[in-house]
Amino acid sequence: MDDLISRMTRRASMVASRQPQVRNLAPVPYTSDRAALWDSSPSVDIGDRIYSAYGSVGTLFAIVRQLFEAFAAVEWHLFQRTSVRDKTRRREILGSSFMDVWNMPNPFMTGRFFREACQQHLDLVGETDILLVTIGGIITEMWPVRPDRLKPVKHPTAFLTGWIYTGPDGEEVPLGLDQVLQIKLPNPGDPYRGMGPVQAMLSDIDAARYSAEWNRNFFINGARPGGIIKVDYKMDDEEFEAFVNRWRRQHQGTANAHRVAVLENATWQDVQFSMEDMQFVELRNLPRELIREAFAFPKPMLGAVDDVNRANAQAGKEVLAENHTVPRLARWADTLNAFLLPRFAGGSTMVMDYDDPRPMNRDDENARLTTQVNAFKTLIDAGVDPVDAAMVTGLPEMEMTAVAKGLQTAPTPQPGAPDTSSDTPAPASNRRIGNRRMPVIDAESWYAEERTAISA
Repeated sequence: MDDLISRMTRRASMVASRQPQVRNLAPVPYTSDRAALWDSSPSVDIGDRIYSAYGSVGTLFAIVRQLFEAFAAVEWHLFQRTSVRDKTRRREILGSSFMDVWNMPNPFMTGRFFREACQQHLDLVGETDILLVTIGGIITEMWPVRPDRLKPVKHPTAFLTGWIYTGPDGEEVPLGLDQVLQIKLPNPGDPYRGMGPVQAMLSDIDAARYSAEWNRNFFINGARPGGIIKVDYKMDDEEFEAFVNRWRRQHQGTANAHRVAVLENATWQDVQFSMEDMQFVELRNLPRELIREAFAFPKPMLGAVDDVNRANAQAGKEVLAENHTVPRLARWADTLNAFLLPRFAGGSTMVMDYDDPRPMNRDDENARLTTQVNAFKTLIDAGVDPVDAAMVTGLPEMEMTAVAKGLQTAPTPQPGAPDTSSDTPAPASNRRIGNRRMPVIDAESWYAEERTAISA
């Protein structure tokens, strides 16, 4: 252990010595002394508590599962980096070594499962760490690892010089900075680690878990509170073991509930604590609300039906997408584009982005469509060309009929009158924008179809 730390420390010193003296990797020291280079906090024990709670507290399981499933269900795309602000005009890159690893990060995981596992760690412990496997400097595989098994190797000027992974059997594996990709929620007390909602309320989650175990043990013990057996003399070890084994055999378990006990030279004293005395119902319900509040999770998404209707159920879906899924996607996109994508061939000229997961609000969409059509009509009435009016209002290009324009049919030329046909603009169906002929769309039919699609 000491040799491993020494090697990592020497490596950190060598890295720091190669930096110009006028500028360190960290402008101020984030660790106090040599003793602080090794993070000795019992994070594995905390991780075990959190992961155990996830498997035993139903509210925590339901919230975290919906969060990482909603995140992993969103499609990602790779685009050519451009200065154009309009995202619809970006060129998507369909073939890339990065997308091959992104969609199949290792031989045993699909891309969606990999992202679910990583986001599950991030929601539970506030941090997810990805092990990058390289061959000749090229990333070929990505593996999720438990963050609580990774220890940062700190440095007073270089900030961070590596990681040490501790396996389940205690084996320690040193890892370089280029082998670990970390995504985390900011921790105000430790810049090297993340902090999530579960750490903020771990005691309340433990209370929910212990109350469930108390309820289970209540029925295992015959649906009766515990009690005390008092004897008027001191038993020897053999007599004590025989008495305890006989008592358990005859009275423990639901099958022996309410069985009459016969005690020799002993008396039974009840411990009078009922479920009402323990306020068991309140103890079970309180952590549920605290967990939901810690995650700011919408109540309708937990299956509650007591005060839920269609309106707030739809609002719950919008809140989940707007306040939870989008920030998680943005955090991943920020890390991928800054630290992972540039390590692939041509990655510096590419950018990763995701589909918008927010559901369509029918009322807002109808209001937007009505505003666009009214603005389009106002421009047409003012004499603006239909193509320009459609472009300004964000509507598809449409060929306007004479009736729709509010114009009269052109008069028939009289004999001897000057020929003005050359001054008449070409029909809208023959007009071109660049090298593309403008499609012929009837405005009224298009508007009716859009309203029908929105209502559906």
